[in-house]
Amino acid sequence: MNLVRRPTPLGAYRARALEDPFGRLVENMFEDMLAPMAGGSMMPQWANEGITTPRLNVKETEKSFEVEAEMPGVKKEDVKVSIENQRVTVEAETKTESEQREGENIIYSERSTRKYLRAFTLPSDVDEAAAQAHLENGVLTLSLPKKQGGSATKLTVQ
Repeated sequence: MNLVRRPTPLGAYRARALEDPFGRLVENMFEDMLAPMAGGSMMPQWANEGITTPRLNVKETEKSFEVEAEMPGVKKEDVKVSIENQRVTVEAETKTESEQREGENIIYSERSTRKYLRAFTLPSDVDEAAAQAHLENGVLTLSLPKKQGGSATKLTVQ
């Protein structure tokens, strides 16, 4: 049972008969269709289908951040990691295709594609030049040293 009433672009046009589960299903379908136009985003919700958000463990030490991301089936050459100040983005894609051997008659074949995408912001800047990445057994490990801040400058108030 849905106890929270959400604002909807169709609220003024909604008949009271739509309070049944089927009515809510239809209403949600229209909300999903109209939400990209109302929210300013031009990407529909279904555009993100097929993208997996890898699970993360983030640890902070005095000198660095240690990040572990689960990305099963990914090869190291398919992983892209970008770092810009505090923002870290991890991307990867896996493709699995079946091979057809001579003399085989394939009746049915499934191919699998999975994209991983995760972006997150750390509490302080990262030293991009000293950052390291390692992939082993489907776990991407990032070692992200903190950028050493300069000394504070004191100003004289005039």
